Amino acid sequence: MGVALIHDVPVLEAQPDLRHTLKQRHMTMIALGGVIGAGLFVGSRVVIQSAGPAASISFLLTGLLVILVMRMLGELATAMPTIGSFYEYARIALGDMAGFLTGWMYWYFWVIVVALEAIAGADLIRFWLPEVPQWLLALTLMLALTVSNLFSVRSYGEFEFWFASIKVAAIVVFLVLGGLFVAGMWFTPGPGLANLTGHGGFAPNGILPVLTGAVAATGFYFGAEIVTIAAAEADEPARAVAKATNSVISRVLLFYVGSIVLVVAIIPWNSATIVTPYVSALSAMKIPAAAQIMNAIILTAVLSALNSGLYASSRMLFALTRNGHAPALLARVSGNGVPVAATLAGSGFGFVAVFMSYVSPDTVFAFLVNSYGTVALFVYLLVAFSQLRLRRRLEAENPERLVVRMWLFPWLTYVAIAGMLAILAAMAFIPDQQLPLLMGAGSLAIISCGYGLIRRRQPLPV
Repeated sequence: MGVALIHDVPVLEAQPDLRHTLKQRHMTMIALGGVIGAGLFVGSRVVIQSAGPAASISFLLTGLLVILVMRMLGELATAMPTIGSFYEYARIALGDMAGFLTGWMYWYFWVIVVALEAIAGADLIRFWLPEVPQWLLALTLMLALTVSNLFSVRSYGEFEFWFASIKVAAIVVFLVLGGLFVAGMWFTPGPGLANLTGHGGFAPNGILPVLTGAVAATGFYFGAEIVTIAAAEADEPARAVAKATNSVISRVLLFYVGSIVLVVAIIPWNSATIVTPYVSALSAMKIPAAAQIMNAIILTAVLSALNSGLYASSRMLFALTRNGHAPALLARVSGNGVPVAATLAGSGFGFVAVFMSYVSPDTVFAFLVNSYGTVALFVYLLVAFSQLRLRRRLEAENPERLVVRMWLFPWLTYVAIAGMLAILAAMAFIPDQQLPLLMGAGSLAIISCGYGLIRRRQPLPV
């Protein structure tokens, strides 16, 4: 991949090393699958227990912020599809160090997710196979999906298409059945909307938990941006990304906010059963084998995140090699267009992280878990600053390439930046978020030191 400048406007050339085999259906489901993760099915309980029914507002606020970031990425990715996506945008717009930090922070986020999802997947499988050791199941999951990612990019696309399809179908079915139940059109009497206000009010603990819940929900949405990384391996990148990002924008609020509203309408927010929100909602509707069904759906979400983590981390690491930001040996590509070394490096780090969860759960692994969410927010912040600068350059020199445009530019970009800075500032005053903020800042400092080391050994790229 080369980066040419035409009147100071970046034109990212096509990537000759990787195969352009991802289809439109792959791209749409990659985007949707990235949004719907295990955090929705499991992690949402934390926000609900804190904010009550107003948790829906927490997810709405964060969802709107993510939609703005996805629109920015859609604008840039349709104009300049390339491996590495926002890593390249940050490097060109904000300088070499910004690109380095963006790329390595994003890689770091996903390799930690790989380890966490492997552990979570093992726990879910033990629901059916309690006698099998957790470490063996985690190892098996990572090996299986690593092999799948090594086979071809089409394999990743197909796996993610079906994983995401199951998740989307599950959410749609839940929305339909839950809506019928709440409306009193189910086989058993429904609660109506009484649970939304009947247990202390819509916001029983006040407005502060709603805002802190929005901070906690930030990490649940992370993942939709993978579609802009996959754009460089799509057969019609501009069209595929434009459609995929629009699908996220139109459905993220329905899937997240809509399903959360139904959960708190079906189950009182202060009920002990809210610990497993979706399982409890299905049980309240007298759905047979509710626990079995939701365990299978959540396992699908976990496998999807694991699959996406291996893909996203390998492509980002591959992109980092092109500017001397990662060892050149990681740029090796197999005959079927897969960056084998970069994929193995990501899965290898994931194996190490899983190992650390057993031998050092309270130190090394705790640091990894507490830092990766904040690092993701840093990446989104750099994306917004990059779009702010590149949009102006594209408008001045190549406006015809702006197929997808950020709404009300630059004002909504400023709103997104302010929102993310507000979240980071709020984390400093929220006891549960102070450690993640500190660990995230520590990770940023370590990666910054890494940039200083490589620049001592090589000159800045031209």
